[in-house]
Amino acid sequence: MAYNKTEKFYSSNNILASEVGLVLKTKEGTQAMATAEDGHMIIKAGTVFPANDATAEGIVFEDVDITDDEKRPISVIIAGRVIEDRLPEEVAEDAKTALAASGVHFDKEVR
Repeated sequence: MAYNKTEKFYSSNNILASEVGLVLKTKEGTQAMATAEDGHMIIKAGTVFPANDATAEGIVFEDVDITDDEKRPISVIIAGRVIEDRLPEEVAEDAKTALAASGVHFDKEVR
């Protein structure tokens, strides 16, 4: 018997202000970080990793569908420039401080 699964592809919002100085690391994302969207669990691009507080290590680079897995490797920006206005949630001040120390800088909307 054949097993088929229909996949719906999502398009991430561009959160990069510049690719100059961009550094990505592979981290482990969990379903607890995801939000429900159209019956899928999605870790949105721009989500603060691992939490939006003083423990922040980076920003999730692209949308990740984690519906079928408890944990999955994800790309996290640990240095570079991101557009603050395009992130899915407001970044807490203590998270901004922690991210700035690692090299993540926030720019306003680029026109």
